Amino acid sequence: MLRINDISKYYGKIPALSNISLQIRKGICYGLVGPNGAGKSTLIKIISSIIRDYTGNIQFSGNDVRLGYVPQDIALEETVTARDNLQFFGKIHGLSGKVLKDRSTEVLTAIGLEAREKDKVLTFSGGMKRRLNIGCAIMHNPNLIIMDEPTVGIDPQSRQYIFQMIERFKEKGCTIIYASHYMEEIEQLCDEAAFIDKGKIVENDKLDHLLEKYATPSIFVKGKDFLPQSIETYGSIQAKSGGYILTTSNPLTAMGAVLNWCKEEGRELERLELVKPRLEDVFFSLTGKQLRD
Repeated sequence: MLRINDISKYYGKIPALSNISLQIRKGICYGLVGPNGAGKSTLIKIISSIIRDYTGNIQFSGNDVRLGYVPQDIALEETVTARDNLQFFGKIHGLSGKVLKDRSTEVLTAIGLEAREKDKVLTFSGGMKRRLNIGCAIMHNPNLIIMDEPTVGIDPQSRQYIFQMIERFKEKGCTIIYASHYMEEIEQLCDEAAFIDKGKIVENDKLDHLLEKYATPSIFVKGKDFLPQSIETYGSIQAKSGGYILTTSNPLTAMGAVLNWCKEEGRELERLELVKPRLEDVFFSLTGKQLRD
């Protein structure tokens, strides 16, 4: 669907992106992950043709690429209605008359705002504005949708609704580029991801490959009067949620050892379970834990 070849971008003498190259397959949700200031939004704006002053090139597959861009900032006119906003963006893409009216109705239903179509946007909640922001980007039926932090500051219900919308886009064959620093969103939505740090790609692959490569095996142990030094011989210990995370290269052996120790010592074990690898572990492994301001 999309090839990004050796993209570099400078702001003055400061490099925002350095020799970025990626391939994004058709019909998937592709995550762009990185700390604040890593270069995600700059790359998205280059793909969307908002930024044109850069080196390198971008190649789209085929001649029928219709691009929809959902910016991080709300791009709505709040003094008019939801339908008016949709029709404005529809007209930008050449829609008019009955086609524009029907498409506006379709999108209002898709974003769950059909009952509020005549209300001014200034009366909307943050989640409603975010959904309408997406609606404006899909008025022309794009087959490549770029989303830059589309769930910032919204309620859980609206976030879940947006997730369902993305799944429907994929079912229709759309390709989605999804930029976020919320690791749980990338895990739930994306098929592949690229980690960007300091303007460079530090890793990119399918999510399951990334988790297998970087996430450290571990188990969670919780019990009455359970002391971390009693199991530290099996791996490194970290206190968490009233228990302990044991990071170990052989979690099944460690679980057996913990069970035997509890039996021998007469300790009461409340929980003992394998910890699912998390993309957050991959994120910290690749970018570190230092604050980014």
